[in-house]
Amino acid sequence: MTYCVGIKLDAGLVFLSDSRTNAGLDQISTFRKMLVYQGSGDRFMVLLAAGNLSISQSVREILQVEKLDRGADEAPLTIWNASSMFDAARVLGSAVRRVYEQDGPSLKAAGVDFNVSMIFGGQIKGEAMRLFQVYSAGNFIEATAETCYFQVGESKYGKPVLDRMITPRSRLNTAAKCALVSMDSTLKSNLSVGLPLDLLVYREGSFASDELVCIDEHNPYYRMIHDTWGQRLREVFLSIDDPLGDVEPEHPLLVPSERFAAMRKVHNASEKIV
Repeated sequence: MTYCVGIKLDAGLVFLSDSRTNAGLDQISTFRKMLVYQGSGDRFMVLLAAGNLSISQSVREILQVEKLDRGADEAPLTIWNASSMFDAARVLGSAVRRVYEQDGPSLKAAGVDFNVSMIFGGQIKGEAMRLFQVYSAGNFIEATAETCYFQVGESKYGKPVLDRMITPRSRLNTAAKCALVSMDSTLKSNLSVGLPLDLLVYREGSFASDELVCIDEHNPYYRMIHDTWGQRLREVFLSIDDPLGDVEPEHPLLVPSERFAAMRKVHNASEKIV
């Protein structure tokens, strides 16, 4: 499994992916889940993939040559001549369906689900940045101002900090830091996600990026994030008042009878209100 996140801000895009696959007690492999497409200063696109590795690798290979017919008067549509990110996402969806047509029946016969999910984003000259989440059927949805980030893979552990911190007006530095905290929370709770990480920051209108970093266990900034986040969480947790006040019950699993009665009274009152 894996974890990938893509964030769309007014200022640019942030992408982060891990590189672990086939995680187990006796087998841990590393494969890059991020692929960058850049051409002639007029387009910059990033693809993140989660799910079955053989499927995502096949999709990535086909994407570079996949063509959609547009009629006799126009050249077939590819990611390299698409005039919009929406059209480029259509080409990606077509590549996913093509892999399904080729491999879906044999995978099903072997009892393997056709499982792939992707984040695809970037900018093509003449339009604003766009970010999409692509599903196993080749269909996709687009990020909006209300939902400005997408996650694929083991997404549940890293979602809370993104929900609390990220808005379209966030700074790129803030989003990159938040993505790393989100990833660290996922690594802490799930063995199937692991280092090294690929982090890419794209600035709106640049059609290039030199801010692509591979982060391993020796990276000092990531180690600071890992140590500081855990420590600050404990400090905040301990600073919150206990539900039973300062007086500990005689047995940690028993609540004093008068306090239990008060809690029961509040509970009953809330039920009546509902």
